[in-house]
Amino acid sequence: MSGPLLSTVLVAAVACLFAWSASLVTGDTSWVDRSWSIVPIIYLWIFAGYAGLANARLDVMAVLVTLWGVRLTFNFARKGGYRGVEDYRWAVLRARMRPWQFQLFNVFFIVLYQNAILVLITLPAYSAYEDRSRTPFGAADVALTALFLLATVFETIADEQQWNFQSAKQARIDRGERPSERFCTTGLFRYSRHPNYFFEVAQWWLLFLFAVVAAHSLWQWTVLGAVLLTLLFVGSTSFTEDITLSKYPEYADYQRRTSAVVPWFAKDAPAPSSVTSP
Repeated sequence: MSGPLLSTVLVAAVACLFAWSASLVTGDTSWVDRSWSIVPIIYLWIFAGYAGLANARLDVMAVLVTLWGVRLTFNFARKGGYRGVEDYRWAVLRARMRPWQFQLFNVFFIVLYQNAILVLITLPAYSAYEDRSRTPFGAADVALTALFLLATVFETIADEQQWNFQSAKQARIDRGERPSERFCTTGLFRYSRHPNYFFEVAQWWLLFLFAVVAAHSLWQWTVLGAVLLTLLFVGSTSFTEDITLSKYPEYADYQRRTSAVVPWFAKDAPAPSSVTSP
């Protein structure tokens, strides 16, 4: 292993060591979350830099991931992610596990596995870097760029709709009112319970397709990152919804009517039952 791949692995090792050490010192296990939108940008620019910023495909991939990271960092920051607010799901798991079990979970899943995924999702850049034929940047790349930007726009819209809903909900609670709607079901959330997840995963599949274009083949091992990220989001969605359902029983009806991740037309709400007097 040498060149940009080795450099990427070394940066990932430092990220792992920092996240694990910080979690032990602070008792907060969300340090990987705080680097999630940052280290992929570093990895992409490592590959682009090793190519001398002379590979148009790599340069565009790096710019797109930078835009992805800036948007995600902003959204994470305004929710308090950099002010010591731990992911509520880790607190739930900590309560369900013995301390030693949670520490193993912290090391192997939160720190090592998630950081490995952050490396793997960026490795389509390695395919583009290794493109010996120097496949020129062409129409397919332009189409993928447009689709990536479109996915970024829609994910931004979904985040903004969720932010506005939660802000309005909290304002009503602060006034001593009981919100009539306890989770967002409008806008993009009418067509998907997790539209932001859908567009997030879509961006990394689109990044993989840049590697496909470069190699002229769909059979690229660097698809592993997109696959594992998809599986991670599937598991995360299930766990998150279990927590939501335990707080809001009416969420079950939303689950019945609305697609989980892939946007689709919502099912009609059941008609109210009528009672006929004898």
